[in-house]
Amino acid sequence: MFVLIPVCAVLAAVFLWQESRKKYVSAVILKGLASICFVILGCLCSSGTHTAKLIVIGLILGCIADVMLNLRWVFKKKGQLIFLVGILVFLAGHILYLAAVLPMSANWIICCAVGVVLTALLMMWIFKRITAKKAFKIFGVFYIGAIMLLNCVAIGNLITSPSAFTGLFAAGAVFFLVSDIVLILNTFGSKTKQSLRVTNISLYYIGQLLIACSLLLLK
Repeated sequence: MFVLIPVCAVLAAVFLWQESRKKYVSAVILKGLASICFVILGCLCSSGTHTAKLIVIGLILGCIADVMLNLRWVFKKKGQLIFLVGILVFLAGHILYLAAVLPMSANWIICCAVGVVLTALLMMWIFKRITAKKAFKIFGVFYIGAIMLLNCVAIGNLITSPSAFTGLFAAGAVFFLVSDIVLILNTFGSKTKQSLRVTNISLYYIGQLLIACSLLLLK
């Protein structure tokens, strides 16, 4: 089943190439196929527990959101709406990830408090570097807040209950967070850079693949 990892990497690379050539229809198909790889991997690694099911559904929502974010280039007249809906789907996925690992937390109140503070600091830093409409900023606060809470809880679980699962899941969450920060800066910053796009996509797929693989270690 781990052959899905290099297949995902190849599809993601070809997707980036097609996107850079503005071949948006083929790009969105390739991105969808790349994302299906981590969904299948998660299903194969899943033990079928409640926690695993929540994470698998989160992976599925991530796959759907991936396609939607790129559909905004195919249907440009509805681009902003499609982008916002895609972010909402991603947000739902993060909430499911959080619901999966929150019951494992020994100090979830502290983790959530730290997450709120870090979200506020991170959003202040981001807002100084981007130009976006108010709606996007509001969505951004909730979105980054959710994934920051996820990271704090995941890292808290790793500290209090170190295991292969908590380590791999926390690593995946961190990669996911950093990829989203890069995406926001590249999308709403002063100038879009292909190098940042490559960084964003690379970190994102690494994160999702790590989360999918972590299910194999879930007891």
